[in-house]
Amino acid sequence: MNFLASKRLVTTALVLLAVFNVTLLGLLFWQNTCRVRPTPGGHQFGAHPAFMESLSLTPSQAVSFRQLRRQHFLKVRPEMESIALLKQQLVEESLKENPDKAKLEIIASGIGSRHIALEREIAVHFHELAKVCTPAQRESLKQVLNQLTAQKHAMRMERWMEQRQ
Repeated sequence: MNFLASKRLVTTALVLLAVFNVTLLGLLFWQNTCRVRPTPGGHQFGAHPAFMESLSLTPSQAVSFRQLRRQHFLKVRPEMESIALLKQQLVEESLKENPDKAKLEIIASGIGSRHIALEREIAVHFHELAKVCTPAQRESLKQVLNQLTAQKHAMRMERWMEQRQ
């Protein structure tokens, strides 16, 4: 009798494949429904290495930073989600055969007003972070925030240039 053609081997292999598939689907489902996801650099909220290293925070300052950043990100998350939803609506409306220019203007204004609110929240957040710092750390914080802002702008410009080519 051929070992590879035996019913027992084929049945066992099919059962194992089914178990692996169910496990993989469960893992993917869990991964996509998890509410708190780590940020791309592997740091969550205030544990950003740029802050921790260049500011020389004390342990109590580091805890305060983490708490402030966690509160900030949780506070602005709904605004970010609403901006993403409005941008999606803007794309859908602009790709119609005859887009409604008034509706496009309303959606664009909504995005703009939410961006304004978001920038205000960021300014308040930066002020709260600065209150935790000593005067020397504030200067370092200023440099770190300027670097992060410049990097974000440079990445946007780079993506834009790639899209243009």
